[in-house]
Amino acid sequence: MSDDDYCLIDATRPPLADGPPYADCVLCREPTEHPESYKGITLCPVCEWQEAQRTACSG
Repeated sequence: MSDDDYCLIDATRPPLADGPPYADCVLCREPTEHPESYKGITLCPVCEWQEAQRTACSG
């Protein structure tokens, strides 16, 4: 088994905004780095990091 065979999750991210208005984080309602016009789940940098820690593979 190679190192590339584990932890295969969909890591697609919303586009970064060029400037305001920014979308609100779906967890804490703080502004994100993503445009307000983006349709989908947006997380602020703090919640995004916490979510990555929560879903990281433990090996």
